[in-house]
Amino acid sequence: MPPRGPEPQPRGAVVRGNRPIDQEEAAKRFMAAPEHLAMHDQRLWDLRQKRDRQKDTIEEWEELRQLASDIKTHTLTHLDTYLEQFEKNATANGVKVRWAKDAAEHNSIVAGILRSKNAKRLIKSKSMLTEECGFREAMAEAGVDVVETDLGERIQQLDNENPSHVVVPAVHKLRTDVAEVFSKTIGSDPNNSDVSYLTEQQREHTRPLILNADAGMTGCNFAVAETGSVVVCTNEGNADLSANTTGLHIVSVGIEKIIPNLNTLAVFVRMLSRSALGSPITQYTSHFRGPRRGAEMHIVIVDNGRTERLGMEKFWTSLKCIRCGACMNTCPVFRRSGGLSYGATYAGPIGLIIDPTFNRHKYSTLPFSSTMNGSCTNVCPVKINIHEQIASWRQVLAETHEIPAFKKTMMKAAGMLLASPKLYRASLPMADSALRYLPRFVIYNKMNTWTRGREMPHIPKETFHQWYKRTRGVNGKKK
Repeated sequence: MPPRGPEPQPRGAVVRGNRPIDQEEAAKRFMAAPEHLAMHDQRLWDLRQKRDRQKDTIEEWEELRQLASDIKTHTLTHLDTYLEQFEKNATANGVKVRWAKDAAEHNSIVAGILRSKNAKRLIKSKSMLTEECGFREAMAEAGVDVVETDLGERIQQLDNENPSHVVVPAVHKLRTDVAEVFSKTIGSDPNNSDVSYLTEQQREHTRPLILNADAGMTGCNFAVAETGSVVVCTNEGNADLSANTTGLHIVSVGIEKIIPNLNTLAVFVRMLSRSALGSPITQYTSHFRGPRRGAEMHIVIVDNGRTERLGMEKFWTSLKCIRCGACMNTCPVFRRSGGLSYGATYAGPIGLIIDPTFNRHKYSTLPFSSTMNGSCTNVCPVKINIHEQIASWRQVLAETHEIPAFKKTMMKAAGMLLASPKLYRASLPMADSALRYLPRFVIYNKMNTWTRGREMPHIPKETFHQWYKRTRGVNGKKK
């Protein structure tokens, strides 16, 4: 037999317009690729463990989490004040500030700025907001070539894929996958998957594009109202490249990125990289306060549904998210299904509560892609109650008829059963008998999704209630 080649990379969810994303189908394909599954699971769990080790070096870690959460609560409940303060101070710094109500307006504003400067090539550092806005596609239609300067983002761009993680966008790829992508797009050796070689090839190909660009763009980790400055945290320095190589710097800022002052910034800088990568701080924490001499700086402040989410009683605290990805790194579903299986800009636990705010129907299946173990909430540096919001979304989707009728019927029946202690206790012995004696095909079938890929647990001889009554008596006194 010929030698077996590299394992092909499983692709993400198939997006069919506004139809609900089939995350389960995409997850099955990812799990059917053992090398990718093992690497992805191990890599992200390693980040989670590094996060824990860093957390344990800070005695006041839990106090910092609470402080970060409180700062976000204060800012989001006084958002109008801080946004106006930011605009005023940024304008005083010589920055041109624009406001965008949605993704289309954001893209139109940026296209207008580029058109006014006859800019045909834009270099960009990593930004989830621009991904959310479909920015690269919009610029292609406007005749602008966008070049990603972050290595992971550039890999994904060359492979015509979205990022699979908010921090490490190409974490789902093996080195052999990257070698294949680079061989097809930049002409590298398809048989050489050495990391140093691949990085050098990408640098040699991309650096001339960067040096000959007409404009640069960055996202924003934190926007400081007190100073009118934006702060971008990177490990490759790509924000500095994008901001300083050309004479035109454009910044995309979501309204939720506003924080009051530099003192509060210090709290988030301590939390961000430790939560994301398990490192004390990012290699670069870049402050952009105004344009360089002879250059221009524009800031586009974007809503894109955030104001509406701010009015959602159960879900507004999702706006506290600082995009660290810690919830993804700890989530057993995300680690074993890959970020692209969610078919959305934001994957993993945080995506389950953010995505339905953009399109409730399209992302109606995602809140059910969770074990509800609560680990996401436990690691969130701003203490978002993620697992509780996932449960709340399930309730909302059921009430608004966004789940299949069969699942809704089963959930309603389960709710009635669990709401009645007498009915629940009476049903357990019957269920146990059924599981013991019914033919296997009755239990293991397409209708029972729980048994797909797993065996039912061993059935005990008696229920806990029966054991307690037998050993402790009716009044709880030991016999």
